[in-house]
Amino acid sequence: MEAGGRADRHRQTAGGPPGALRQRSRQGDAVCDVEHHGGYDQAGYAYATEDAAWWARELDRVVEPGQFGENLTTEGLDQTGAVIGERWAIGSAVLQVSSPRIPCRTLAGFWEVPDMIRRFTQAGRPGAYLRIVTEGDIGPGDRIEVVHRPSHGVTLGETFRALTGDRRLAHRLLEAPELPAAARARAYIWLGDRSSTELAAPEF
Repeated sequence: MEAGGRADRHRQTAGGPPGALRQRSRQGDAVCDVEHHGGYDQAGYAYATEDAAWWARELDRVVEPGQFGENLTTEGLDQTGAVIGERWAIGSAVLQVSSPRIPCRTLAGFWEVPDMIRRFTQAGRPGAYLRIVTEGDIGPGDRIEVVHRPSHGVTLGETFRALTGDRRLAHRLLEAPELPAAARARAYIWLGDRSSTELAAPEF
């Protein structure tokens, strides 16, 4: 399976060769809020140039690559329609879509837009958190190939809507075993099953 698209990456000024992807984080990245960001399920964060362009128009300002905190920019790839657990081969690395970004005070504070959390939620353009399946290197213009797409079909967009308030979609979260344990545990609670706990990251 292939999907058209190109990747770009932002030059890191600290530590290691630019574009090196290593387990748990991208080499050279700094994570400010380590309680809610980074780690196995959030080793990378991708945002689409098309979505960034939409925000530039919406906010009437220039939006530079990396301003949403992403360390991977894609072009020509429908991220919101990506399926949870699908894998992207880029350069010599393989990444897995784990979950959408949920807006928080860090995002709002960076943009200095008072209602940014509400606007980000309503826009439904969350970007994709990524796991590193195979360590490797990526570079500007590298082709993105979708090498695996799970049959459950639970998309990043559906997951984002569920986790930001549409509990009618809670059952869909349980159909995607590749979702982070915390998201699945939340779905169990919404569905009235508080006995289910999934605290360990699954192996894929």
